[in-house]
Amino acid sequence: MTSRALTVGFDLDMTLIDSRPGIKAAYQALSAETGTYIDAELAVTRLGPPLEQELRYWFPEERIQEMGDRYREIYPTYAIAPTLAMPGAREAVAAVRARGGRAIVVTAKHEPNAKLHLAHLGIEADAVIGWLWAEAKAVALREHEAAVYVGDHTGDVRGARTAGALSVAVATGPCDAAELRAAGADVVLGGLTEFGAWFDAYAAGRG
Repeated sequence: MTSRALTVGFDLDMTLIDSRPGIKAAYQALSAETGTYIDAELAVTRLGPPLEQELRYWFPEERIQEMGDRYREIYPTYAIAPTLAMPGAREAVAAVRARGGRAIVVTAKHEPNAKLHLAHLGIEADAVIGWLWAEAKAVALREHEAAVYVGDHTGDVRGARTAGALSVAVATGPCDAAELRAAGADVVLGGLTEFGAWFDAYAAGRG
């Protein structure tokens, strides 16, 4: 495979976007609507796993599906506008494109909401695949023949390794550089601002 055929996968939350302000607002709205206490400040410190995992801290099991559906329904109203692109996100996608590669997004987030975020921020992906977490991300990564997967969580590292893709981790989310290395990341960057230089060298090395 030449560098022009490269497909690079990116995680979404805390990799390409800083969704903490928006997710906090959505949790606060859900809390107000249901009368159930949710520590939104705490919840946004552990982004990455599926929504249902977080909801289990605040709601009984029999309400999880209902609350998850409601959260996703109100999410566009509260969470899209406050969310920002992570530093270097647009440039990282552009770096892949500059070498004729494809940039895809593979995320645990509800796929329609993931697409809303990217459209709002003007980040164009060649494909967006939602509802996949950790090792399950390998399904999409293999399908799209991704050579590299970039994420901020140890679950992203596991997804990349399961897919046989190079795991590039960015220490911009809940997992620090040491945790990411310990999980088996092949490359650990401080953030996407470092991705372009790394990717140019990586792609050039592949010929």
